[in-house]
Amino acid sequence: MFPRKVIIYITLLIANVLFPNALWAQDKADNGPLVLQRGTNISHWLSQSRLRGKDRAAFFTEKDVTFIKDHGFDHIRLPVDEEQLWSEDYTKNKEAFELLHQAMQWCYLHHLNAVVDLHILRSHYFDAREKPLWTQPEAQERFLQCWRELSDELKRYPVSMLAYELLNEPVADSADQWNELLARGVALIRAKEPKRVIVIGSNRWQSTSTFPQLKVPENDPNIILSFHFYNPFVLTHHMAKWTKIRDYDGPVHYPGATITQKEMNALPATISNLLYGGEKVYNRDTMQAQLQPAIQLSKRLKLPLYCGEWGCLNTVPRKDRLNWYKDLRKVLEQNNIAWSNWDYKSNSFGIIGDDGEADKTLLKTLTK
Repeated sequence: MFPRKVIIYITLLIANVLFPNALWAQDKADNGPLVLQRGTNISHWLSQSRLRGKDRAAFFTEKDVTFIKDHGFDHIRLPVDEEQLWSEDYTKNKEAFELLHQAMQWCYLHHLNAVVDLHILRSHYFDAREKPLWTQPEAQERFLQCWRELSDELKRYPVSMLAYELLNEPVADSADQWNELLARGVALIRAKEPKRVIVIGSNRWQSTSTFPQLKVPENDPNIILSFHFYNPFVLTHHMAKWTKIRDYDGPVHYPGATITQKEMNALPATISNLLYGGEKVYNRDTMQAQLQPAIQLSKRLKLPLYCGEWGCLNTVPRKDRLNWYKDLRKVLEQNNIAWSNWDYKSNSFGIIGDDGEADKTLLKTLTK
């Protein structure tokens, strides 16, 4: 006799070929609500990556899924980019979609939930200077078409297992621009999948501070409100090469002032001017206060909260870094906020380094 999970896996593969549009939700458990608690981001695989072919396939495997599940996580957040899934003529990349389905099948087999996050569009990258998504109707239609096709591909998976995140870190000139496009995106998904959970965040990098400007579609219980948390930025992105603060290589601290006033006074103005707020005291109380706009909206609308990204670079002194993770995790969980750390595999934020070895202390801080 074959093991049960082997039989299930073979069945899923056959069903995927013979019945590509059929839902796999046969068990009563598959028809229940989606539950998210602890997750990790599978970044730099189907998003922000130049890997292709065998290298891309080898980056994330079933072994990773079992590792994540066995260490106490209940879901993954999977960023995907338009340029990974579709060519410039909008033809689907068969290989990339096969990898996406393979990941979903592994999650289903190992009872791991997933959030598929449309991370970067050709018309919108959160750090780009020009973002045609907010000014060109054809770019907005392309965004909607991406979701038509993603829904057609992914609707076969149980609503109890998979959620859609419409757009990662929208950065529009005004909240109204995002709210209007968000409403169109939700309406599109609802016409195709009435019960699918949709994850939405506020304008300008999904900051908690912009939650008061977020317009959430009314009378829709299948929505999760999402924010990202990298505060204080001077700490979490210490010496990050892609930021304006990359040239500051002095000390940073947590808890307390990230950079003491004495340390700040010793810096040339060209550096200190970039470190605005670096002398501010950060601790659990600060975190709790900064989460309030999201918590208040969540309570008013009776919708769950999700911190879809949070992380601190390993350029930060180890003790301070681990203290930050410990405190933020405690604050999130005390407020019943589900989370997904950034990220699973990388040499900067990751639980797993590029050498394939796990940071056991960080892993313990996140899961024990």
